Amino acid sequence: MPLYSKIVLLTIYLLILNNCGGLSKMDARKVPVNAQERAKKNIEEGRGYSIGNILNRDKNTNYEFSTSNPMWRASLEILDFLPLTTVDYSGGMIISDWYTNNTSSNEESIKISVRFLSNEVRSDSVKVIVHKKICKNNSSCSIKVLENSTISKELTTSIIRKAALIENDRKNEKKKN
Repeated sequence: MPLYSKIVLLTIYLLILNNCGGLSKMDARKVPVNAQERAKKNIEEGRGYSIGNILNRDKNTNYEFSTSNPMWRASLEILDFLPLTTVDYSGGMIISDWYTNNTSSNEESIKISVRFLSNEVRSDSVKVIVHKKICKNNSSCSIKVLENSTISKELTTSIIRKAALIENDRKNEKKKN
């Protein structure tokens, strides 16, 4: 085996050993237990890098919280009569639990899901899906999606109208200040 091959192998071995922490002595009391904190500390000390930091280095981040999003606020105000199972602002989704008013002979209930496609107050920024469940007895239930139902159209219209009012109030408040 030539000498340069041995030097290359030795260099690779030392690099691998150094990256594993074999050559450096670390105090276990100073190393964070949480993986995210440990990664952040390594980046701050120059012992690592984050692809997210490299890709987003020159981009400005715009945080919009749920209290400042008129579509989100309007949807929650319109759907406040329903029991909600999932309310995920970061995922842009609101899902209700099954709701019934117990007025029919068959056990009929609806479930509503609202998906936010953008933060703008427009009719194509929100998608309302209504599911209907009909149970003839305790074990026999059928569920179907109500395509283009009156309920989904009315909810969409109500959400857009309420969001426009909220946004208009916010603009008027800014003008006063």
